[in-house]
Amino acid sequence: MIKVVIFEDNRSLREGLATLIGGTAGFSCTGAFPNCNNLLRNIEQTKPDVVLMDIEMPGINGIDAVVMIKEGFPETKILMETIFDDDEKIFNSVCAGAEGYILKNTSPAQIMEAIKEIYEGGSPMTPSIANRVLKMIKNKPTVFNQELFELSAREKEVLVCLAKGMSYKMIADTCCISIETVNVHIKNIYRKLHVHSKGEAVSKAIRGRIV
Repeated sequence: MIKVVIFEDNRSLREGLATLIGGTAGFSCTGAFPNCNNLLRNIEQTKPDVVLMDIEMPGINGIDAVVMIKEGFPETKILMETIFDDDEKIFNSVCAGAEGYILKNTSPAQIMEAIKEIYEGGSPMTPSIANRVLKMIKNKPTVFNQELFELSAREKEVLVCLAKGMSYKMIADTCCISIETVNVHIKNIYRKLHVHSKGEAVSKAIRGRIV
């Protein structure tokens, strides 16, 4: 059972998502909140596997909330949801540690698939979001830090796939390697970049232009 918590200030959307998630086999909505004012207490009480986070909320916004969750509950996966298809918000979300990013006009079936994918270790992004992430990787200023350039060619290839939002299986198929080998490469990437999650790895890749 995948436990999901929602942070969304739009009441009808929040209730609709809660009904969708709670009514889907294999999923459980353990909480739905209109803001992040009691964020850490809410997370502690509901113990979600995946958080569906609105990016624009009064008070603590979604990007700041991601930072707080990742500091207190680093294993919790976060899927950002917004009406905004905005480069800077995408970049800030990824840098904060969010594993996935979808638009609010995403279909219910695709939302559930994204939650499942993020739970299983993927980094779901709608195609338009993935394209913008790749564009940012090319355009962000270079950070000259030697530790960022220790990745092998294969590790960089795997990191590019992560930035595209691919699952482990998709990476394995794209690179013509086994899922076990993908796991080994990702562990090496984490070690060399001194990170502990895919969100952090992609963030460092974007900031350092190492992919």
